[in-house]
Amino acid sequence: MAAYTSHATIDEAIDAAQPPRDVVREQLRRILAEPTFQASGPRRAFLRFVVEETLAGRADRLKGFTIAQAVFDRDDDFDPQTDPVVRVEARRLRRDLDGYYAGPGRCDQLIISIPKGGYLPRFDTREIEADGLAGTTGSSTAMSGMSRTAFLGELTRSGQLHVRFGWATAGLLALLLLVAIVMGIHQPRQSGEEAAGSPRLPSVLVRPFLAADRSVSTGILADGITNELVSNLMRFPDFRLYLAPLGHDERDAADLDRRVAEDVSYLVSGEMVLDGDQFRLSAHLVDVASGRVIWSETYARDLTTMNLVELQADLAGEIASTLGQPYGVVRNDILARVGTYVPTELESYYCVLRAYQHRRSLDERERGGVRACIEAAVRRDPAYAEAWAMLAWHHLDEARFPAAKSPDAAERAYTLAFSAASKALALDPENVQALKSLSAIHHYRGNYEEGWRLARLALERNPHDPDTLAQLGWRLAIRGRFEEGEALLRRAIDRTISPPGWYYHLITIEHMMRGEYAEMLATAQLGAASGGSMAHSFVAVAEANLGRPEAARAALLRMAEASPAWAADPATNFRIHGATDEIVEALMSGLRRAGWHGAKAAAMPEGVVAPVVH
Repeated sequence: MAAYTSHATIDEAIDAAQPPRDVVREQLRRILAEPTFQASGPRRAFLRFVVEETLAGRADRLKGFTIAQAVFDRDDDFDPQTDPVVRVEARRLRRDLDGYYAGPGRCDQLIISIPKGGYLPRFDTREIEADGLAGTTGSSTAMSGMSRTAFLGELTRSGQLHVRFGWATAGLLALLLLVAIVMGIHQPRQSGEEAAGSPRLPSVLVRPFLAADRSVSTGILADGITNELVSNLMRFPDFRLYLAPLGHDERDAADLDRRVAEDVSYLVSGEMVLDGDQFRLSAHLVDVASGRVIWSETYARDLTTMNLVELQADLAGEIASTLGQPYGVVRNDILARVGTYVPTELESYYCVLRAYQHRRSLDERERGGVRACIEAAVRRDPAYAEAWAMLAWHHLDEARFPAAKSPDAAERAYTLAFSAASKALALDPENVQALKSLSAIHHYRGNYEEGWRLARLALERNPHDPDTLAQLGWRLAIRGRFEEGEALLRRAIDRTISPPGWYYHLITIEHMMRGEYAEMLATAQLGAASGGSMAHSFVAVAEANLGRPEAARAALLRMAEASPAWAADPATNFRIHGATDEIVEALMSGLRRAGWHGAKAAAMPEGVVAPVVH
């Protein structure tokens, strides 16, 4: 690989065999035109600015202050100590470029990167051999209008192309840093801009999926699924990911495994076979320290019903969702492994996981402890966007579950929630959890259209997160848009390993609105498995309408035990959640049929308020 480090004397550098300016500009154009390039609009402007300034001989101007003014519209009062926008966006841009060159740009000859420690771009070239296909190396015209993966697939099927990567080329892809959900307990904190106020996050190694039948076609498909899986996992915000180089042999793999063994806790791998119209992929997640298989799944597909591009997207999305989702295999394994001992360096990350778990049941008794943990996390790691987003959720809970709170107290809680969510988005404009929390805040303030807009934006950022699907579906359905909302909720349930009870709430309500009480009871019981007064109220309504008064009364008592405030005034609480008048009236009619006629103090354990039942 030839390296070209840009200098202020760009003309001299070019004379010394630097890539010509038009070649660099063509590569820049190619990157920015790639549909799967993850960078946001501001980061694209950032990349264009630093490259053009370098080519124009003004590399010495590439300082944080200059970039903040030229790209991010900051004024003369810009202070990088209080506003880390350039450092944060530079880090994300490096991740975006890594993702591009690991995926659609892996056959590009010219590599544009921004080394850590500054904002000066670097231009590298690499050798790529193309057998029997003259003029394809570095060419963009052959692939216009077609994705790289599809193009490679077509060439492979026609026997025109066999791409080989040497170890030096593959080294560029080694240790590709992403964001994922894994432990990495032995990894030291990073220094410099990567460590400023951010927590240490766990890490995982993805090894290229293998073609078990050793055919070239299956090999190309395996590489494509690996690349797309990495791209999808990048959308989840709280793990670092390492990608072993594509095209490496077993000795390279063993060497890489040894070099990262102390930093990586989980290994993702897979093998696939393509036999005519039948395709089979086996994927695994392994605990590196013990060799224990945490998760394994075999996927079979009939290619008569889908093409290879659809197959690649389908499988990479499903595996990424399984590994990265808030209630998936990796987070559950981490929580199980942590037990009662939390390593100091993982405290902030653990608090975020604990907050996610609290979102399953929203147990009022746990709220104070979880909030204290999250508040400690943002004090410890003030640049941790995910922790700020989870803090916003907890302030929102204090506002939307008012119990005996005054309107002023609820208003203060909404203000604090909005402030924390805004802080999270300022730190990470693409953070999905921050967008979801802000969406929820707007919903509970009655700004339903804006809430939906932000939820859809979150879904665009990560379509593989079932929790994002569920939140948008829930808020659409509670406002009476059942058709769209239920479809999203069912998709979320299908993609979630262990769905929280609230995923079923609005499906349950829709059954009630249709008079389908047996179906209502079935989904209400699924929701009640996670606890929560709302789900128990649905069980009571369904049991009453099915002619089982004793079961209805028992559900009312469980509703009161779960939340005395809910049992005292269900109608107000339903309306706080944004329920339409039609939904509230139907639910209250059902609760009265179940035996609810207001609330009064009664001799129940720990001061629980019991509903009056007959």
